[in-house]
Amino acid sequence: MNKVIFQFEGGGDVTIFAAPGENLLDLARKANVVIDAPCSGNGSCGKCRVQLMSGDLKSRKSLHLDDAAFNDGWRLACGSTVIGDVKVMVPDIASAYKSRMKTADLSSPEEVRIFSELQENLKAVGLKQSSQIKTFSVRMNAPTLDDTMPDNERLSRAVCEATGAGHVIVPFFVLKKLPDLLRDNNFELRCVGELFDGTMELLDLSSNTGTATVCGLAVDIGTTTVSGVLVDLQSGVIIAKGSTGNGQIRFGADVINRIVEQQKTGGVEKLQKSIISETLLPLIDVLCHDAGIPKKRIFRMTVASNTTMNHLLLGINADFLRTEPYIPAFFSLRPILTRSLGIELAPAAKLCIAPNIGSYVGGDITAGTLASMIWNTHSLSMLIDLGTNGEIVFGNSEFLMSCACSAGPAFEGGDISCGMRATQGAIEACSIDRETMDPEMTVIGNIRPVGLCGSGIIDVIAELFRCGIINGKGKFIREGNRIKRDEFGIGSYVLAFPGESASGRQVAINEVDIDNFIRAKGAIFSAVMTLITSLGFTPDMLEHVSVAGGIGSGINIRNAVSIGMFPDLPLEKYAYIGNSSLAGSYAMLSSEDAADKLFDIARSMTYLELSTQPGYMDAFVAACFLPHTDTSLFPSIEVI
Repeated sequence: MNKVIFQFEGGGDVTIFAAPGENLLDLARKANVVIDAPCSGNGSCGKCRVQLMSGDLKSRKSLHLDDAAFNDGWRLACGSTVIGDVKVMVPDIASAYKSRMKTADLSSPEEVRIFSELQENLKAVGLKQSSQIKTFSVRMNAPTLDDTMPDNERLSRAVCEATGAGHVIVPFFVLKKLPDLLRDNNFELRCVGELFDGTMELLDLSSNTGTATVCGLAVDIGTTTVSGVLVDLQSGVIIAKGSTGNGQIRFGADVINRIVEQQKTGGVEKLQKSIISETLLPLIDVLCHDAGIPKKRIFRMTVASNTTMNHLLLGINADFLRTEPYIPAFFSLRPILTRSLGIELAPAAKLCIAPNIGSYVGGDITAGTLASMIWNTHSLSMLIDLGTNGEIVFGNSEFLMSCACSAGPAFEGGDISCGMRATQGAIEACSIDRETMDPEMTVIGNIRPVGLCGSGIIDVIAELFRCGIINGKGKFIREGNRIKRDEFGIGSYVLAFPGESASGRQVAINEVDIDNFIRAKGAIFSAVMTLITSLGFTPDMLEHVSVAGGIGSGINIRNAVSIGMFPDLPLEKYAYIGNSSLAGSYAMLSSEDAADKLFDIARSMTYLELSTQPGYMDAFVAACFLPHTDTSLFPSIEVI
């Protein structure tokens, strides 16, 4: 056995023993050493860089490492195997991507406004703020020799009188504490129960003098980030909110890589543990701490997530989602006990999952559709959810159609040589001077740049095109001190020279990167066009476009239009609606009416499988140009 030491740049180390020939990235995962690997170890992203400090590794050369970097000891963990004792340094940028990920600021004025507007919109259409979980008090006569009714029947009768329920369920955990509670409180109790079809199921009992909050938890499980709000179920008021990175990220940036990882030995348990133990439980702890309540006061949990995330959360094999005919294990489920997943809340707490529509359109989109209010408008509207995947909903109060497009990981910085997720050091906005070609950048954390995240990539490509530095094919057509060409003639634009970056390496975007991103934006636009034209409509007939998702928050809409990612519509027709998935999950939690409407939306929405549409590939090829091969679709964009 060989000793492998992972030494962290910020201090500390982890030691693990390995057999000769074991892969270094697999070892890191086994040792719970977090190394960013958006491609899940197939060697295509080049993000899992480590530096060899001592010993030796058998490492294959990579296009992501030039000779100078290789001679300095830099290796890709996914392309390295152990051949002896070895020590490697894990750079801060490789291991801190999750802890330093830019997550949604749910307390920002914009997000507060979005949630407030949702509440008003739901109220305006008659969807009342009311939970099935109720609190009420009961008073009973004490037993006597003439009244020997057992405690559970005495309680049930009192509950029926107080609530009008026809039947009462007293679970075992409630029955265990019932005798002492009754006698300690003179047969007056405070109850928490759930009324369903005339049956009241008791969820908790306490002293009638108590005023403990009855809470629910609404969660959005995204492929990259996870957000949650803690809600007072009696008032609908949000009492705590938070966001964190999805612990599954280290197994790949996209759902396909995670499904592949799930198929490996122990993969089902590993993927489930990473989302529950490493992500949800710490997030719940933080929310409860901030609100000052124990977890046992959470009686309901709702989750909105894509179809794959739902399967991984529940520990269900997701492999059949990625192969024809793309069949999920379920679309909708009855509520399940949270404790069956290892999420210990109130003993009877149940998890409700927003229903899926198709293999790649999940509960996050049905929840987002509810929040967007598309279903309640007569005008043609569209919801575009930009995350690690791209999902689109088109319609109005008469019909709803949805689809998902395989945009790839480019919006998260994958397939981009200097790409990165929205963590510290990522360029998130950029403008370029047409004359000098110098950039002006906004960097997350206000530090020197390390790379480009999704919103920054859109800005840079839009600005390069606007300034005439690249043509419609993404090729460099101007020269200057920031334009470099390699030995093969491939051009690149330098955003930060080595002395200007945080890593000591230049930050540059090249023609291969631009081509990868053009294909990603082409996938979005062609999906939009396919949805619209399949029903005989045209883009100019759209009255409103809601942009949602984590990436959407930082997007410059004008720039997204100018590169042909969104339809060329008046900018006032676009609106950012925040984390619509979380908003829908919150509505599902806090309103019984909204939950019913959510399931109605899921049942009525038509899922369009783009791969079966005869014109989709032609539309995709046509969109792989800046802004488009058909310039008449973008009359407001000046093409140089």
